[in-house]
Amino acid sequence: MALDPGQKCPMVLLCGNSHPELSQLIAQRLGVRLGDINVYHKTNRETNVEIKESVRGKDVYIIQTGTKDVNNDIMELLIISYACKTSAAHNIIGVIPYLPYSKQSKMRKRGSVICKVMATMLGKSGLTHVITMDLHQKEIQGFFDIPVENLRASPFLIDYIERLIPDYRNAIIVARNPNSVKRATSYAERLRIGIAVIHGEEKYDDEDKEDGRNSPPPPSRVEYKKIEILPTLMPKEKPPLNVVGDVGGRIAIIVDDMIDDVDAFVKVAEVLKERGAYKIYVMATHGLLSSDAPKLIEDSCIDEVVVTNTVPHEMQKMQCHKIKTVDISIMLTEAIRRIQNNESMSYLFRNIGLDD
Repeated sequence: MALDPGQKCPMVLLCGNSHPELSQLIAQRLGVRLGDINVYHKTNRETNVEIKESVRGKDVYIIQTGTKDVNNDIMELLIISYACKTSAAHNIIGVIPYLPYSKQSKMRKRGSVICKVMATMLGKSGLTHVITMDLHQKEIQGFFDIPVENLRASPFLIDYIERLIPDYRNAIIVARNPNSVKRATSYAERLRIGIAVIHGEEKYDDEDKEDGRNSPPPPSRVEYKKIEILPTLMPKEKPPLNVVGDVGGRIAIIVDDMIDDVDAFVKVAEVLKERGAYKIYVMATHGLLSSDAPKLIEDSCIDEVVVTNTVPHEMQKMQCHKIKTVDISIMLTEAIRRIQNNESMSYLFRNIGLDD
């Protein structure tokens, strides 16, 4: 029997194994209990899911983020979603604070756009809506055939700056590379402070790399007349790392969407220190902090690394006292509440520019 137009479906909150602490925080804020579900691996490492309560005709919210065990996280999400779909759930909403493979959103050599494959799989598995936070590229939303809510963590990070960084008016926002200028500008305008940009030889993921599809053609018996019509292009040469802007005697705050391999951040911090910055903060939404990142941060001239809890990083915090966490569960909770009550999401994007 169809629901009356004003009648709401019951809500069920499920979670995978990726971030149980965040799931518990969201459940507490919503005032509901987490659904009874068992997600485990068999002896042959296959993922198995058992939903131990009815989801028929209900709105199901699946909380699952990307961690170091990324492929298992994805399979758990896909299987839980498909299990809900085949159990006749009314709506299936994926709450994915950090979307895995979001950095692979451009064609590289003879590869593929993996993020598009991810989006297709999530849609086919049964998801009808996705809630995520600070996608690596906003255009990723276009890969999905279902609605995507790309929330922003910047209000929480800006609040941290205003409350917990003494004399933040003497700070300057630093873009780690030219691709981050728009994000840095957005932060600087809301804090009413200046920006600086790092330019130089650092290799970053979004630059135009050699395409690789320039292999010579196979030898042919047919000889063609050589016609030279293309101009010769000189290879790009980057200067050494340089700071565009005055950071002398300032607090430098480097902003980015994620911190994974910290080598680049450490190099930038060293350059800022040489230019006279007396304190250096690094702020990002997703703290992946892979490999030996905690040790590198601990031994570097970075004073503090501030990330949100979209990705679990408790072990890294135990290894490095400089890592601080900002809780964004209230943002995800409010997004879930608004979707469940068919309310507008625009309130969550107030005072946030397109470039953020």
